[in-house]
Amino acid sequence: MCGRYALTSSLDALLPRLRGPLPEGLVEHYAPRPLIRPGEPLLIQRQEQGRPRVDLALWGLLPAWVRDPHGAARPINARSETVAEKPSFRGAWRHRRCLIPADAFFEKGHRIARRDGGLFWLGGLWERWLGPDGDQLESCCVLTTRPNDLIAPIHGRMPVVIPAGAEGAWLQAADGGALRRLLPLLEPWDPAGWQLGPLDRPQLDLPMP
Repeated sequence: MCGRYALTSSLDALLPRLRGPLPEGLVEHYAPRPLIRPGEPLLIQRQEQGRPRVDLALWGLLPAWVRDPHGAARPINARSETVAEKPSFRGAWRHRRCLIPADAFFEKGHRIARRDGGLFWLGGLWERWLGPDGDQLESCCVLTTRPNDLIAPIHGRMPVVIPAGAEGAWLQAADGGALRRLLPLLEPWDPAGWQLGPLDRPQLDLPMP
């Protein structure tokens, strides 16, 4: 969890939520995506050198210290309880958090979304891997937390959702006290205003270990 999600919002609804330069061709080629899987490029909002920007990153985090990306583990999720300790995530947790726009995620035969159908932010981490020959790969993963009362009957984990208004604090590089102030954002979110719906296509469900 989370291993499938959707971004079906129109570009008109999406653009007001994004800050900074956009990936080349996004406006011309944007299309709603009812199913986004691990290994695919995700749209992410991030901050680099103090400036907001919007980019694409592959879903499956490749730490910058990996020497050979072929065959390396590419986790799609990071547990929020241990993200500050695990070598694969702790640097990104301090300095490279991101926001992933979504309007639904899928679990165990259910579609989970806001009742108003609105966009929300999945909390994530991003990395940039640089190869010795100059190759570059941008990747990311979704943070997960304990389930709230809505999700607990169907799964033991759920994605971290960053509330509107907390975007700036989430994206800013932090350490010490500033980083500790982000910890409440990793707690299970309030299920009020959210709903579970059945999937019309059961194959969207992704069992997670």
